[in-house]
Amino acid sequence: MADPSSYRPRPGEIPDSPGVYKFRDEHRRVIYVGKAKSLRQRLANYFQDLAGLHPRTRTMVTTAASVEWTVVSTEVEALQLEYSWIKEYDPRFNVKYRDDKSYPYLAVTMNEEYPRVQVMRGHKKKGVRYFGPYGHAWAIRDTVDLLLRVFPVRTCSAGVFKNAARTGRPCLLGYIGKCSAPCVGRVSEEEHRELAEEFSDFMAGRTGTYIRRLEKAMTDAAEEMEYERAARLRDDVEALKKAMEKSAVVLADATDADLIAVAEDELEAAVQIFHVRGGRVRGQRGWVTDKVEDVTTAALVEHALQQLYGEETGDSVPKEVLVPALPDPVEPVQQWLTDRRGANVSLRIPQRGDKKSLMETVARNAQQSLILHKTKRASDLTTRSRALEEISEALDLDSAPLRIECYDISHLQGDDVVASMVVFEDGLARKSEYRRFQIKGFEGQDDVRSMHEVITRRFRRYLAEKEKTGEWADGDELTDLKDDEGRPKRFAYPPQLVVVDGGQPQVAAAKRALDELGIDDIAVCGLAKRLEEVWLPAEDDPVVLPRTSEGLYLLQRVRDEAHRFAITYQRAKRAKRFRASPLDDVPGLGETRKQALIKHFGSVKKLRSATIDQICEVPGIGRKTAETIAVALAQAAPAAPAVNTATGEIMDDMEDGTPETTAGAPGEPVPAGAPDERRGQET
Repeated sequence: MADPSSYRPRPGEIPDSPGVYKFRDEHRRVIYVGKAKSLRQRLANYFQDLAGLHPRTRTMVTTAASVEWTVVSTEVEALQLEYSWIKEYDPRFNVKYRDDKSYPYLAVTMNEEYPRVQVMRGHKKKGVRYFGPYGHAWAIRDTVDLLLRVFPVRTCSAGVFKNAARTGRPCLLGYIGKCSAPCVGRVSEEEHRELAEEFSDFMAGRTGTYIRRLEKAMTDAAEEMEYERAARLRDDVEALKKAMEKSAVVLADATDADLIAVAEDELEAAVQIFHVRGGRVRGQRGWVTDKVEDVTTAALVEHALQQLYGEETGDSVPKEVLVPALPDPVEPVQQWLTDRRGANVSLRIPQRGDKKSLMETVARNAQQSLILHKTKRASDLTTRSRALEEISEALDLDSAPLRIECYDISHLQGDDVVASMVVFEDGLARKSEYRRFQIKGFEGQDDVRSMHEVITRRFRRYLAEKEKTGEWADGDELTDLKDDEGRPKRFAYPPQLVVVDGGQPQVAAAKRALDELGIDDIAVCGLAKRLEEVWLPAEDDPVVLPRTSEGLYLLQRVRDEAHRFAITYQRAKRAKRFRASPLDDVPGLGETRKQALIKHFGSVKKLRSATIDQICEVPGIGRKTAETIAVALAQAAPAAPAVNTATGEIMDDMEDGTPETTAGAPGEPVPAGAPDERRGQET
């Protein structure tokens, strides 16, 4: 625990101007990011008597080892920089809202030649119009199914679309009138895009125009005694009205607004957002956060606005944002929202009428969300705490292992030997910290040597980061390490417990690797698969945890996750090796030209027998490149022919140059990633 006075800036050193500040711990990790109208006044609050600080603020300043700041010209710039740094560094003491799920959106891909209507999750893409978010994907599909009667926009995938265009036959939706079938030319590209625009306009709230237009067309058809057409138009009108009924009118003046409500207690806060477009609730979402800092409702609202609109621009930011409390000061936040929208945005607290009533509804949803979250977490947190305590007692550790790393080795009869490292923090998987390794120190199958190499490589990186002696490079797979700016994906995080998948030999290898590096403050254990025994270094007998032990369940989950991650990587490497072609070794030959060569000649076998002049006939292949290809193929030994083990038949090259193999039944190929008796067993 650090003394804040040890890194307190000297008097007069902190500027009295707007800016953003960062607290770092002893490992140079950023643990807190904040902004201030006056850096001098704000930072002075952190270096007062510890007894006068909020408990969470006191924990933060005693965890930190240094503080630094960046001066900006305006509070709006400070707000933007604060958001960018929180996204980049993921500080542990900042408010971070967690979605309890990935909310689905109804998306119209206007960036494609033939726009497609589909369900989308995750990050938003440029050129795609989004509507929502929705609570459930089935709600989107129900709405789309109703609207396709009137706006028959394409909904199929690229593969289905291309196949229909190739065969000249549309899919089922094209036959039943729920797709205009642009794949077979029933409508032109311009006509289909106009349909997609009308679909988007209707979803955006401009509903009256289309309903009135259909009703007029229905009346005209009836007057002309075209009763079948009038009946179809009547059904279309009913479908549109039914789709509109799914989102009730809540604001009579057709307002576009987002309503944000907060429910909180001393430890946690829940945020609920209702997205109102055209006076109707078009989407709903919610977040929950731990209050790891002393934060007011106004500050929670400000953080929610950053989370909600930090990546949004244009119409995705509504004209009006209604909140339970205004940030202090409100002007920079309102200006920031205006900049992101490109037009004026009103940020205010509703005082009366329908908007206040709707805000009360949103607040009730937030309160229910907080209650539900606390009910779930109480049980989960209790279980995880008991599991960590049981592991600590069984292994005689000084404290509960809040960070556990587990390692596993995977190979196929000594080929493609890889290793995995998975991380659990507070009993939960931290997938952003997962790492994978290729074993390059030796050839062949030796799990003990592999484990020694992996542990050595991982903790040599840890020591290098800790001692600031520069990166250690040995050609491993860890190419995503960041620079020395405290970003989260680094090896500077030491675990309290290292778990290896295996028994005494693997545990001894891991312990020996740590001893050779001079690391003696990290516990090591192994979990053997056969009897689920826990092995400790230099112990002849294992530790046997009860079968109902929460600690054993946690170790099993950690071990199984490491095994899954290793197997996935090993299969991917093996599949890539099976798909390898002699053309891969030709310098300067990209994927496009490789495909052009295979398409022109039909197979690598025929390409190998072609002359240089014949190779030059392929578009994009010059004489020099053709000579390089001919030399590379001449030097590469042709693959041995595959044999059908059931019939003894020698299989010829497939069109892409990969020999076909069989699993016993004639003509039944073995998938590249599937285990087989003749290939060996995965570990």
